[in-house]
Amino acid sequence: MPPTATKRAKASPDAMTLVEHLAELRRRVTVCAVMFVVAGTFAFIVYNPILDFLKHPYCEAAAGHCAFYVTGPLDGLAIRVKIAAYGGLFLTFPVLLWEFWRFITPGLRPTEKKYIVPFVSASIVLFGCGCAVAYVIFPHALRWLGDIGGPSLHQIYSPQNYLSLVLLMMVVFGITFEFPVVVVSLEVAGVITPRQLSSWRRWAIVIIVVVAGVVTPSSDPFSMLAMAVPLYVFYELSIVVGRLMHR
Repeated sequence: MPPTATKRAKASPDAMTLVEHLAELRRRVTVCAVMFVVAGTFAFIVYNPILDFLKHPYCEAAAGHCAFYVTGPLDGLAIRVKIAAYGGLFLTFPVLLWEFWRFITPGLRPTEKKYIVPFVSASIVLFGCGCAVAYVIFPHALRWLGDIGGPSLHQIYSPQNYLSLVLLMMVVFGITFEFPVVVVSLEVAGVITPRQLSSWRRWAIVIIVVVAGVVTPSSDPFSMLAMAVPLYVFYELSIVVGRLMHR
């Protein structure tokens, strides 16, 4: 029997059995898990440079006394493991998106497959931009949070609380910056139209401001503004992109 006869040709999703779907899903999950372990191990090894990078906003906000204080003997190990986990997830994020799109690709029509690479690329770039914006404005957020309590309070941060806040800020900004990808996807699917988005502009402004105030972890005005303004710009760009795609 020729070798080609022993291999199943790539069938359409309708022709695949449930077992084949589960096997494909298992393979994708395995690739993501292996990449996460490798990336997490790398982040564990380069722990000190990552910690210095994350501590930089704190040093900008409190120049001269940006040291961390721990109160337990296991805190150092716990912090290193946390940074390794978040670092592994961050480094694996492009692979997660790619494997997800590869899994759903067989169920797409040929006209829909051409959008995969632009959408995945845009998702990665926008997530990175969101993390960068959070990192840049975080010193201003720290100064505001330090001043709001008055001069009687002296800030001494524990690494657990600080790292949780800065990492949460970066993740939240990264996720919210995926907003235009979601909107354009709905336009491509025909769920909404650019004309509808234009008519909803006033409500969109209100909703964006409310969402920015609710989901911003630090609750400071700088972070809220840094989230709300780009989201509204993304909203307008989504209208323009939708009109270009329809043409």
